[in-house]
Amino acid sequence: MNMLATLDSIITSVIYLLASFALFFIGRLVYKLVNRGINVDHELVEKDNLAFAMANTGYYVGLLIAIWSLYAGDDIGHIVDNLISIFTYGLFSIVLLNLSIFISDKLVLRSFDLRKEIIQDQNVGTGIIEAAICIANGLIIHGVLVENPDGFVEVLVLWIAAQIVMLLVDLVYNKMTSYDIHEEIKKNNVAAGIGYAGAIIALANLVRHGVEMHAESWIGVAQNLGVETGLGLLLLPAARFMTDKILLPGRSLTDEIVNQETPNIGAAVIEAFGYIGGSVLICLSFG
Repeated sequence: MNMLATLDSIITSVIYLLASFALFFIGRLVYKLVNRGINVDHELVEKDNLAFAMANTGYYVGLLIAIWSLYAGDDIGHIVDNLISIFTYGLFSIVLLNLSIFISDKLVLRSFDLRKEIIQDQNVGTGIIEAAICIANGLIIHGVLVENPDGFVEVLVLWIAAQIVMLLVDLVYNKMTSYDIHEEIKKNNVAAGIGYAGAIIALANLVRHGVEMHAESWIGVAQNLGVETGLGLLLLPAARFMTDKILLPGRSLTDEIVNQETPNIGAAVIEAFGYIGGSVLICLSFG
């Protein structure tokens, strides 16, 4: 009896694994369709375009995070019902992810010509930020689908709210730094791109957590999202201050990133860690 149960469990797992591969393959096709003017293989293999490799990999990471949400909720019961739900919301999440990237590109990176920066100039800083935007939106979609798998309307409303919240990170980050992040990235300052990418992912992680927190009503959901957003916006300057004073004592983060002949990528990695690490600690503190 135990052997039959084990065999059934293995077969079920294989079926779900194949379903996940199918969704990932569809997501890859959609990415190529959306970016049909770009020869992916040529950029990755012939040109060794690191900027595009970063952006491309970020999309796949975001896609995996979104697909992961389909298995994180409650089990419906029968495998057929589960597969229908997985493919329905899986395809929906692929659409939302690509739409999220389009919105972020037009609003957060509004001063960039992404095609030129990533494909022609091979601007690695821009590629890193594009990757961060993909991962951030994957996190948001994950949170939305995990807590609200019962209706497209609920998912869509929360997704729209999360997109609006994510736009705030650009405003706050530019206000708290003494340099224009967009101008630095245009100059191919990879260090500036890494720090900014960390801020984007950190806020998205908090938005994800706020959406996932249990609430009895839409008011409760809004309160959770508001609290996490507020904490996230406070986290950014606090984490930057602590990076300056604790992780890089005796050094100025701004000097290391923008006032040197060669920007300090290591300092930027520490800055990004400060943001993301702080968001993880906040999520753990709030359960």
